[in-house]
Amino acid sequence: MAENQNVKVCIGLSGGVDSSVAALLLKQQGYDVFALFMQNWHDASTTLHGDCEWEEDRFVAELVARKIGIPFYFVDLSKEYRQRVVDYMFDEYEKGRTPNPDVLCNREIKFDAFLKCAEKLGADYVATGHYCRKETLTGPDGATVHRILAGTDPNKDQSYFLCQLSQGQLSKAMFPIGDILKPEVRRIAHEADLPSADKKDSQGICFVGKVDLPTFLQQKLKPCEGDIVEVYDAYYTDNEQYRFISETLSSLMSDGGQAKMITDYVSEDKATPVSDGGCPFSMEKIAGLSDEAFQRLSEPVRYDIRFETETYRSGRKHVKKTRYKENPFGKIVGKHDGAQFYTIGQRKGLNVGGHKDSIFVIETDIQNNIIYVGEGHTHKGLSRSCLRVAPDEIHWIRPDLAMLPGEVRRYRVRIRYRQPLQEATLIMRENGLFILFDSPQRGITPGQFAVWYDGDEMLGSGVI
Repeated sequence: MAENQNVKVCIGLSGGVDSSVAALLLKQQGYDVFALFMQNWHDASTTLHGDCEWEEDRFVAELVARKIGIPFYFVDLSKEYRQRVVDYMFDEYEKGRTPNPDVLCNREIKFDAFLKCAEKLGADYVATGHYCRKETLTGPDGATVHRILAGTDPNKDQSYFLCQLSQGQLSKAMFPIGDILKPEVRRIAHEADLPSADKKDSQGICFVGKVDLPTFLQQKLKPCEGDIVEVYDAYYTDNEQYRFISETLSSLMSDGGQAKMITDYVSEDKATPVSDGGCPFSMEKIAGLSDEAFQRLSEPVRYDIRFETETYRSGRKHVKKTRYKENPFGKIVGKHDGAQFYTIGQRKGLNVGGHKDSIFVIETDIQNNIIYVGEGHTHKGLSRSCLRVAPDEIHWIRPDLAMLPGEVRRYRVRIRYRQPLQEATLIMRENGLFILFDSPQRGITPGQFAVWYDGDEMLGSGVI
């Protein structure tokens, strides 16, 4: 502990129990600790908890710092946050993509703008309350390598949110509670009588709070009424792209059988990994598939259902009216306020009734302002087996393990936070990194981050 006295650590103190316990542990371990609370948002009109949410968090954080006995500082990074996170969000939604602001907040704010502020105050490291672990080792060439490992608590692993960090950023990072289970964190907080011990976990957008997303987005994106079109199963029967995907996946099967095209429904909250029953695809066949074929395999089915009108006479007075002709491929089932406010896989907020099963968004056509939906978890439009990460969007946390064009590797992948890790094959080509899942995935969403792991270690990520 004596050697830690000369190491100055800035804890990003948010007012929550996780960062509070992280601060306490650092203090107990003998580090020279100080707390820094950052404000990243001013506009309370878009949050669901009223005006003073950040002020209350700051008040609790200050009480925690006083209780632990560490200096407390405040920094306003709202300008940087709006420019580097919120403006990016607006831009992505406008393009019909779904960004993850928490990933951006860690890369652009906590371990960049915030880190720089901490260093000006003399910090050697920045610590956070993330449930993940860091290991530092020396590579074969003598260079120092930093690893990010999943948190010990399988229900709280937050490594996904750090998937865009660099080796330089990791060299300055500390995660004091990464090897502790959440109930133990609560116990430590109660035992130390910390003011945040019973504080609920934060929800919503990082440092903004829980928001009504459409209201939040309407600050810059204007509502525009459009059609909600339900797609029937018959649409896929003669669809060229769907047939190509099915035939190509089947051609890659080790046993020469028919490839699975529809996802087995697994709850998003199920935090256990999907067991590896062995890769269904032949590595030799995968290696032989052309770049162009992989490019097309990674593209989703697109929808173009045209509706014709017809006139008819209604009622005793035979009033002339207009209606859409029946279409075997789909039906207009409702209206929406703007395709940019919806995301693939979404089922809430559609206000479409008259169905036995849930209705899900399967595509958003921003250009024509149309939302396409399908009924049920097993709708063909919800499932995809292959995705692509563009060359300039590939990020290796471990640059020493980066794949070269032509390489094929087996990793476990998740495409959203809390999704169980999925077995997959990564194929590096000149036109991008392709991720081919053993089983089809529900709701692969452009703009989100795909993150790959080797065992417990997170190796890299990329924007879908």
